[in-house]
Amino acid sequence: MAVVDFSVPDDVKTAFDRAFKNQNKSAVIADLMRRAVAEAQLRERRAKLFRDLTAGRKDRPRVTSEQARTSRIAERT
Repeated sequence: MAVVDFSVPDDVKTAFDRAFKNQNKSAVIADLMRRAVAEAQLRERRAKLFRDLTAGRKDRPRVTSEQARTSRIAERT
């Protein structure tokens, strides 16, 4: 098990101690760290997906609003 040492503002420590008064604070911090890691990984996956989806955008055919409207009308009939 690793030991982590970091500084936080006094008001944050006071609020944390009050909010988690009867809990194992090491377990709470470990859970918060796990969540932060999962959120960072999710953000990176989303960013990669966005990059992948938009990468081919410049190679896709472009249509004007009028062309799109005409195509939609033609599909309805």
